[in-house]
Amino acid sequence: MRALLLFVFLAPLAAPVAAQSPATAVHCGQLFDSRSGKVLGPHTVLVRDGRIAQVVSGGHAEVAGVPSIDLSGHTCTPGWTDLHVHLASQSSPDSYSEGFRLDEVDYAFRAVGYAKKTLLAGFTSVRDLGGEVAPHLRDAINQGLVAGPRIWAAGKSIATTGGHADPTNGYNSTLSHLLGPPGPTEGVINSVDDARQAVRQRYKEGSDVIKITATGGVLSYAKSGDAPQFTVDEVAAIVATAHDYGYRVAAHAHGEEGMRRAVEAGVTSIEHGTYMSDEVMALMKRKGTWYIPTVYAGRFVADKAKVDGYFPEVVRPKAARIGALIQDTAARAYRAGVPMAFGTDMGVGPHGDNAREFIYLVEAGIPAAKALQMATIDAARVLGVDDQGRIAPGQRADIVAVPGNPVDDIQAVLAVEFVMKDGVVYRQPGAAVPGETDRAGH
Repeated sequence: MRALLLFVFLAPLAAPVAAQSPATAVHCGQLFDSRSGKVLGPHTVLVRDGRIAQVVSGGHAEVAGVPSIDLSGHTCTPGWTDLHVHLASQSSPDSYSEGFRLDEVDYAFRAVGYAKKTLLAGFTSVRDLGGEVAPHLRDAINQGLVAGPRIWAAGKSIATTGGHADPTNGYNSTLSHLLGPPGPTEGVINSVDDARQAVRQRYKEGSDVIKITATGGVLSYAKSGDAPQFTVDEVAAIVATAHDYGYRVAAHAHGEEGMRRAVEAGVTSIEHGTYMSDEVMALMKRKGTWYIPTVYAGRFVADKAKVDGYFPEVVRPKAARIGALIQDTAARAYRAGVPMAFGTDMGVGPHGDNAREFIYLVEAGIPAAKALQMATIDAARVLGVDDQGRIAPGQRADIVAVPGNPVDDIQAVLAVEFVMKDGVVYRQPGAAVPGETDRAGH
């Protein structure tokens, strides 16, 4: 509640570059067709009431009485979606002590800035996979109080005692005894009944998606980064209960066995997937399970593991060992034909640097056109929506434009110069963006 009230006072910070008009004509020098993965020639996109009303090929199609935006030197793409972010946090050497010093409102203030950076980087939608601030931030954005991407919020991730996402990991015995063991309300389960209760609690709190930590994790204050956390029956109960409420389930997983259990139970997506075997890949293809690689996070933690003091010593070897493998796993999964979509795990690295994932995917051997599809039409399929991810009549008016041709040179994604979300322009060529960081995210 405190976080939600906080956003009300931040409303003046949310003003976009240009207010929504009844209609706008966007003249694109080129247009990325996310269905075919091809870059088409000049098109004019007519936007009306937050939706795409018409797409006309060729030149500058003039529409009487409608203001226009000239992007003739740019390639327009559908707004990008990052399927794995944590908007309330950002990794630093202080991350492990801040939980004892900061209040919920401190994280909420930070989340407002992180959300705006994410939107201005071209990401008009995100899935926030773990964080109590996210549902409140989602509501504030939807109400127009602050600027940010459209959010699918998981709320608190579901874990097991001592596992990745147990909020009391690392507490001393005195503090642990004072607080008592966390339970399903806090997202920690140890039985089938707990599993059902945890999902229902997320429903009560207004989550949009369920996130489970099917294996250990890299950054949690615990020794194992890949051991399975749930029994077969527990993960099956989570998925079955989630489906009762119409939820999709995202499963953080590094280790093979925890991954296999999650896929067999029917999760929608596997996040990270570091030790994904050929057998798990075949199972995912058979079940239609999506893979969200988060190469950025893997490379980031592997790099920071080399820095003394950045991570606690219990975390450092996991970051060095696991982080370095994810890009290779993404390459193998692509060659194997596993369904893949775009996600960064941003919050591990600096918010606003999300587009660098495109470059890492291309380095892994994934064609630039496919990487763009992963963040547009494929991401929409993971979310289970059919009104975004394409520039076509009836779709949400989410448009991103970059100079040049990102299919020919993927580096263009780091130079976003135009962002429209629901027909509102938040960034346009030549307009200064107050407080923006550089494109490297520093």
